Amino acid sequence: MTVVTLNDILPQANKSGCAILGAVCLGWEDMRAHVSAAEQLNSPIILQAGPGCRRHTPLAVLGPTLRYLAKQASVPVAIHLDHSKSLNECAEAISHGFTSVMYDGSDLPLHKNIENSRQIIDICRKNGVSFEGEVGLVGYSGGATSQGSEPADVQQYAETTGADCVAISIGNVHLTTENYTPLNESLLSSIENLTDVPLVIHGGSGVSPRQRTHLSQHSNIAKFNIGTEIRQSFGSALHTHIKNMPQDFDRISILSSTEKQMLDTITTVIKQLNPNLK
Repeated sequence: MTVVTLNDILPQANKSGCAILGAVCLGWEDMRAHVSAAEQLNSPIILQAGPGCRRHTPLAVLGPTLRYLAKQASVPVAIHLDHSKSLNECAEAISHGFTSVMYDGSDLPLHKNIENSRQIIDICRKNGVSFEGEVGLVGYSGGATSQGSEPADVQQYAETTGADCVAISIGNVHLTTENYTPLNESLLSSIENLTDVPLVIHGGSGVSPRQRTHLSQHSNIAKFNIGTEIRQSFGSALHTHIKNMPQDFDRISILSSTEKQMLDTITTVIKQLNPNLK
């Protein structure tokens, strides 16, 4: 199937009343499970390499690996750099085959976020790559506190930069492992009144399945990033295998034992974002 950009799939998701899974990847097993789940449901998917993934595996390895999976897939697959803080890293990712990059300048003054984003977008446009920005800091469970997006700031950022999609902060939090936090739908509506750019929710694991489905169908949110929930599934399967088979020392056998449970989790998430899928 054609390797795609976010601009190839997110506007259509908005029109169709669904959202696409931004699948946070950490290794071969979850990468493969993400694609398998998308193929089973005939759904596009976004394979994302975040900071943790990049600390473990270089972009020069990640780019070709993700492109290999995407080219073999029977569904559209975007290859996305998540939460980059620099122009140089975005350029490096593009050189290694990523079809989309996210620059996270949400902790900067708006004018500086816009200035840096425009420089990266210029590189993206020259290479046929899509761009995601962020306005309003999305915090971390046990870490930095979220700072809600100002609707006028989202509008100014979208109009001034021409970003293909914008991540927003409306109560979402990264790395949530317990209890769902309701997203602020009133703030979301205020943002949507000022801009029709496709929107992105980071920290999607902390959003309830009911609200994921509702907002996927009835808002401009076209992409939910979900990682913690799938890592928990991986960890649970791994612990079970090691407990039941303590004599197993084979790396391939141990890691492969996680894929079925991850596949089930990912399939469930994709259906929540597009309940029309069977």
